[in-house]
Amino acid sequence: MMNVFEKDVQSKRNDAVDSAVGFIVSFGFFATMFIIATLIKFFGS
Repeated sequence: MMNVFEKDVQSKRNDAVDSAVGFIVSFGFFATMFIIATLIKFFGS
């Protein structure tokens, strides 16, 4: 017997692509925060 969720798949995309996109977006967010903080420290001193 097959699983019900295996027949009705909502997303056919590759999970590796989705996880890579999520990683890049979160990395870009934290990198932007780091750059902003570095600029504030640089111009504040």
